[in-house]
Amino acid sequence: MSRRDRKPGRAQAQVHTLSYGPLPEHEVDVRLPTNGDVSSPPESPESPESSSPVPLVVVVHGGFWKREWDRSHAAEQSDALAAAGYVVATVEYRRVDRPGDGWPAVLDDVALLADTVPGIVAHEVESMAAPCRVDPSRVVLVGHSAGGHLATWAASRHKLPASSPYHLAEAPSLRVVSLAGVVDLAMADAMDLGGGATRALLGGAPDECPQRWATADPSALAPTGVPTILVHGDRDEPVPLALSQSYVAASASSVSSVVELRVLSGADHMDLVTPGSRAWPAVLDAIADALA
Repeated sequence: MSRRDRKPGRAQAQVHTLSYGPLPEHEVDVRLPTNGDVSSPPESPESPESSSPVPLVVVVHGGFWKREWDRSHAAEQSDALAAAGYVVATVEYRRVDRPGDGWPAVLDDVALLADTVPGIVAHEVESMAAPCRVDPSRVVLVGHSAGGHLATWAASRHKLPASSPYHLAEAPSLRVVSLAGVVDLAMADAMDLGGGATRALLGGAPDECPQRWATADPSALAPTGVPTILVHGDRDEPVPLALSQSYVAASASSVSSVVELRVLSGADHMDLVTPGSRAWPAVLDAIADALA
């Protein structure tokens, strides 16, 4: 595994960059809990003691699956999550703006990272002799925008037919927090969100490649039985609240649904990934509740 360490400043975690696969995009930035100051150990009740187990937050960035947005976009968010006492793994994946990427590359990468990153990070943290260790029973995927799509999809793979290369035999033992997620691809396409971003992701319109849409759309796979909290602002224009409402409606067909929508009054699309915004405490609450 390759590693690149970034020197931290105050409220900025040191970053250990690891590989989860063979391609340049198969990278994950790991941050250990900092409590806001990397020069001293965490002191909050939720922070780790020596060798104590700590939840792992896997951050999946958004950007309508386009290459112009990468995991550096989620650096501030990831630093703040490390300051809140979590081990944070911020993942990269292939996107749609280069020949050979898009379908099926994006889903290939997300399936791979969902299956391998928790174990890779847990092993790395242990090998570092860090003052904490990853609790493998407490893993949450936190995805924003298109990352919300990918996080909810990763937790839906057991709903795919056994013939699918992405199929899991049973529901994964993780949780999901979707932040303004593109969790209904059909609705996103009908609204032309991101300037045809869903068609770029899947390589065509719904009537041109219906099997791809059925495979990739979280709302078509709901309910999943995986604990999921959706957080969405009511002033979100790039990804309207209606998408999260549609996912919840699809999940409501099961009496055992463990899906909750939390609507944030006055919040826009970027408030949910901006530490210090009025929405940020609600994001932290959602992650803590998902892990509870």
